[in-house]
Amino acid sequence: MADLKLPQLPDRTPIKLGITVMPDLHQALTDYAALYAQTYGREEPVVELIPAMLTAFLESDRSFARDRDARQRGQK
Repeated sequence: MADLKLPQLPDRTPIKLGITVMPDLHQALTDYAALYAQTYGREEPVVELIPAMLTAFLESDRSFARDRDARQRGQK
């Protein structure tokens, strides 16, 4: 087997999730999408923004990142 610098790419098959949100959260997401459009001059549907919002949230949670890294190291 070759010793490549690039590791094997992870699975990139999207997984569809269905969620139910309360009306106040739906309104907040709709308001966020409106502000996003105003800020960037480009409308994006809420369902397209949610994955990016969740990613940004998880990446900013240092405690979660440390715990997740430790768990992944323990599994290898």
